[in-house]
Amino acid sequence: MRRKDKEISDRDIIEHILLKSEICRIALADDDAPYIVPLNYGYAGDSLYFHSAPAGRKMQLIRKNNRVCFEIEYLHEIVKHDVHQDMACNWTTRYRSVIGYGRIEVITDPEQKKKGLDILMAHNGKSTGTGYHQGNVDSMVVLKLKIEEITGKQSGDWE
Repeated sequence: MRRKDKEISDRDIIEHILLKSEICRIALADDDAPYIVPLNYGYAGDSLYFHSAPAGRKMQLIRKNNRVCFEIEYLHEIVKHDVHQDMACNWTTRYRSVIGYGRIEVITDPEQKKKGLDILMAHNGKSTGTGYHQGNVDSMVVLKLKIEEITGKQSGDWE
């Protein structure tokens, strides 16, 4: 990381970002062009979980190359130092974020799919006891992104 003063080295803060954020963007390789897609997610242990339709560009690219980069941001805001001044260079952004790398696997075992969905639902506020229509579970894909590398970055006052 170029700006070491902005690096988040505290694993608890990185964990907080992973647990409290709602959207994860995954970047996939599409030959000579990147493809990025925002997804809601669930986080548990060292993995992120997503659900998806079984067809489409995202799934084609994952099946072709399951190595991905991901980004999650937490509580961002534009800080306008002087709203009466027309000097944009005096503004800044307050944020925390993580960027990481990993590999996505398509979960095919029905019980593991439900476990992944439980993690995703719990992350997004659904308490225990989640039930699923078997037809819905059968028709969707559950993805597990195993985090291999992760870094955190922040800017602004977080005390």
